[in-house]
Amino acid sequence: MSFQQSFIKNLKPTLALLLFLTLAGLYLNYFTESDVYWPGYISMVCFYGVIFYIGTLAGNLKNENSVTEVMLAGRNIPLWIAVFTMSATWVGGGFINGTAEYTYNSDYGLMWVQAPWGYGLSLIVGGLFFARKMREYEFKTMLDPLAQRFGKKMSALLFIPALLGEIFWTAAILTALGATFAIVLGLDIQTSIILSAIIAIIYTAIGGLWAVALTDVVQMFILFAGLIIILPFALEVVGGWETAWGIYKEKMGGLASFIPKQELLGDYYFNWWENALLLIFGGIPWQVYFQRVLSSKSPKTAVRLSIIAGFVCILAAIPSILIGIIGSAVPSWESFGAAGAPENPALILPYVIRYLTPSIVSALGLGAVAAAVMSSVDSSILSASSMASWNVYRPLLKPKVTNTGLTKVIKRSIWIIGITATILALKIKSVYALWFLCSDFVYTLLFPQLLTALFDKKANVYGSLAGFTVAFILRIGGGDPTLGIPVLIDYPMIQDGIVLFPFRTLAMACGLVTIIIVSRLTQKYAPATSLSKDA
Repeated sequence: MSFQQSFIKNLKPTLALLLFLTLAGLYLNYFTESDVYWPGYISMVCFYGVIFYIGTLAGNLKNENSVTEVMLAGRNIPLWIAVFTMSATWVGGGFINGTAEYTYNSDYGLMWVQAPWGYGLSLIVGGLFFARKMREYEFKTMLDPLAQRFGKKMSALLFIPALLGEIFWTAAILTALGATFAIVLGLDIQTSIILSAIIAIIYTAIGGLWAVALTDVVQMFILFAGLIIILPFALEVVGGWETAWGIYKEKMGGLASFIPKQELLGDYYFNWWENALLLIFGGIPWQVYFQRVLSSKSPKTAVRLSIIAGFVCILAAIPSILIGIIGSAVPSWESFGAAGAPENPALILPYVIRYLTPSIVSALGLGAVAAAVMSSVDSSILSASSMASWNVYRPLLKPKVTNTGLTKVIKRSIWIIGITATILALKIKSVYALWFLCSDFVYTLLFPQLLTALFDKKANVYGSLAGFTVAFILRIGGGDPTLGIPVLIDYPMIQDGIVLFPFRTLAMACGLVTIIIVSRLTQKYAPATSLSKDA
């Protein structure tokens, strides 16, 4: 299809989307309790129209609709686009909202703002040790080496924590978006989450990874521009940087530092270090990460894009940190038109956008948040759908499925997984809690599996199953307040029903050691298999 034909073909559905969103805004404003903030709403409508158009256009320009094209963009993404899409995937709504939330929260402060540099380091470590090998073997998903080493059924079991990680990630992002739209646009959180999710799902299903990658380029530009524009206006309101930083240090005390101090944290000191390990190593075994690695043109490009994107992610956290500090320096939110200080620290970024900047600037800031959200939602649901189709449906349910049939399954999975994450986002309100939970299960259950599949030549299915079982029992035994799971194992250092002992790292390490030992004891019954490009 020519560019001109695609241009015309995609213009009609985009105009229909713009009309629908406009009518939805009018309905919400005049027939519900919503009080729509029109400058911001119009900005959102225009932004969504541009992203939807680029996403669907990217899909229709690609005549080939193969599995490799949908999942990996034909392994033909150049470095500069790859860096944008990798960075945009991690710098999502959870990233910018969660960073501002913990910076502002007087119980945590800068000391607990670990996720930005933790995830940044995970990309760098992934690039140095994992990216080259994964790309050299030309796998299609992160689960492929697990399927080769441990078998199709075991890889299907390991798909479960990978899927949960992607769903929690998407839900955290949508929760951040709903909170922002509720404050800035005057919409209710549920409506904001549902509208945004549907738009992301549609263009991802139509365009696959090319749609995701090309929209990420636009979204990253909007994200950085929007956040940077906000800062000077918000800083001026609170008296400049020196005043804001002075007030912040006075309020936070020792928490106004990135360096952990045992005398300040007490038993939480060990919890701090476990969180750091969880983010760094739990940020590696993600299909959303390896999908970009495997779509790159060469192993060398895969390594370079991971390392560069890691540094970009760390730098991208700076505006959100500054916004959290600015929010803590506001003397009276009532004087700026708010009903009071944010009831939930997760709302600090939208509060700063809405109340401390002029209308046109807040509209641009809203575009930045929407950009961050969309760039991560589309990536995450595509990644989970790719694994579900390639590593579960194809090998276990329909081994002889055609290329066209599998492509349809991928697109249906995008809808199913996207809707599931949307429902979860409507139920859980804490952005940062979901954000950490994403890497939690991935770190404890998947990291030792991926590590041994790639680097232990004697790892086999019995070792994998035994290691998974041990890690699962030790991890679930520590409970989880976000999911309502009680503490089942009497670990040391339990305070207020929360285990401060690094039981997640214990679970991961025990799972890893179990895989290694059991695999060697059972070589006679299940000889280890070698990795292959042809699988």
